[in-house]
Amino acid sequence: MSSSSKITAAKRVQYAALPYRFRRGSREVMLITSRETRRWIIPKGWLHKGKAPHHSAAREAYEEAGVVGVVARRPVGSFAYEKRFKNGHVVICEVHVFPLKVRSQNKHWPERRQREVKWVSASQAAKKIKEPMLSAIIRRLARTSAE
Repeated sequence: MSSSSKITAAKRVQYAALPYRFRRGSREVMLITSRETRRWIIPKGWLHKGKAPHHSAAREAYEEAGVVGVVARRPVGSFAYEKRFKNGHVVICEVHVFPLKVRSQNKHWPERRQREVKWVSASQAAKKIKEPMLSAIIRRLARTSAE
């Protein structure tokens, strides 16, 4: 490769929570900013040792956005993206997305000073997200029934 970044061949897997709630009869989605590029994303991360994938996704939602709630056991879809590390390496990550019905948001959480958090309509969230497959997952979630 001519560029300084190196893409590793192995695909890595991450788990994401798609936090949502209902306000005035419509579904809202919580988005957060990434720490490096400040683009709008959903909470995601690596599998936590000894935890099921959906519990790992819920833990990421707490650490990155302070939300707690009921997480689905099955993902509603997945998407891929290029994760760039500070050392220049890039890996392709497949992210499995688990809906998380938010019950509350804590006033304090581990990454509260590192990210912005925003509640938006599902249609607005789909427009703000840069990954097309994740936008499609959010639009599909918006069309599902209220519960």
